[in-house]
Amino acid sequence: MQKVLIVAYYWPPAGGPGVQRWLKFVKYLPDFGVEPIVFVPENPNYPIVDASLLKEIPEGVRIIKEPIFEPHGLAALFSKKKTKRISSGIIQKHHKQSPMERLFLWIRGNFFIPDARKHWVRPSVKTISKLVRDEKIKTIITTGPPHSVHLIGLALKSRFAIRWIADFRDPWTGIGYHKKLKLTTPSKRKHKLLERQVLTTADKIVVTSKTTKREFEEITPKKIDVITNGYDGKKIIAPLDGKFTLSHIGSLLTARNPIVLWQVLQELCRENADFKVQLRIQLIGVVGDGVKESLAQHQLNDCTTEFGYVQHSKVLELQAKSQILLLLEIDSEETKGIIPGKLFEYLNARRPILALGPENWEAGMIVLETNSGKRFTPKDKLDLKNVLLEWFTAFQKGKLTSGSEAIEKYSRRELTRKLANTIKWESS
Repeated sequence: MQKVLIVAYYWPPAGGPGVQRWLKFVKYLPDFGVEPIVFVPENPNYPIVDASLLKEIPEGVRIIKEPIFEPHGLAALFSKKKTKRISSGIIQKHHKQSPMERLFLWIRGNFFIPDARKHWVRPSVKTISKLVRDEKIKTIITTGPPHSVHLIGLALKSRFAIRWIADFRDPWTGIGYHKKLKLTTPSKRKHKLLERQVLTTADKIVVTSKTTKREFEEITPKKIDVITNGYDGKKIIAPLDGKFTLSHIGSLLTARNPIVLWQVLQELCRENADFKVQLRIQLIGVVGDGVKESLAQHQLNDCTTEFGYVQHSKVLELQAKSQILLLLEIDSEETKGIIPGKLFEYLNARRPILALGPENWEAGMIVLETNSGKRFTPKDKLDLKNVLLEWFTAFQKGKLTSGSEAIEKYSRRELTRKLANTIKWESS
């Protein structure tokens, strides 16, 4: 079998979507003639922990760990709550940020380029260099964010005649929160320089969306493959909720607040007594303060349940039991290429998906292509209201179903087959 070293930051017991992609690739790569060796931090400061995922690590897979220094621990001495919020990706609007928060963001953006895991690069390069020499490893894969992981690949590529594949689960400078880091002009230039170096030096680039591919093609002539995230396992069989349940899985931060949806739900509650009695909103994951305020303003608190973070196995069950699954994104040009990992598990749950995001949103296109639900922009208030009323009527008759079709190409095993072909192309 061909040995491949995978360098990743997120690995069980890390929770959240970042860990799923490579946990599943590692599970299936041996089926396609590839032996994965996993290199991860020994003592990471994960913002979300899900110990249940430790059980999903394939038996016998070789895992090498390197200690990491993370400055989040030092910052937490001043404000543990604010540090955890920022490390979780929650950046409040400027006027709501405390002076301490603004200082943390400025330091994070300008002293830790590309990110706060930069101190893991040098010791990792040293350890991996010995591994490459001793075991004659020919192919290395780095996956980010954090994009400092790609700097490990960049350094190793300059030292050895290896093949390097850089996997981008999210864009680098093109991602929305990048602008919120209070970067100075020199810091912006450094980010751009590092991004270009990685994209032009790696032998191949792998991205999760066509939009990111187009963005990167403006920077590098290197071959770019699109391998999306996916779902694993068979559909969970569970009894549907007796209420008209709308569930959102994952972080629902204030910037993603679907105000038009709350407006429509409030109107339907006022106009339809049965709708008000049957409506239930489930929010599973971190919920931003702005979202909570909007729910209160639209008198939806009584029908809303916040679960916080729950184990992945429980998430799958909640999805399967929901009447409708909510897929929500910021309405902006920068988010058109974002395809949340939860979309593919939504597809496998085979419940109607209500996608609300920007025009030409790639995730919304997938919902339509697979006949898994409906997509709207914030301007489509009337259409959104009509569809919800139509779905509620079907729910009352016990006939609310999803017509999901041709979703098998998004299974983790089929996606790993595609990755294995990419790896073998590199070695040909």
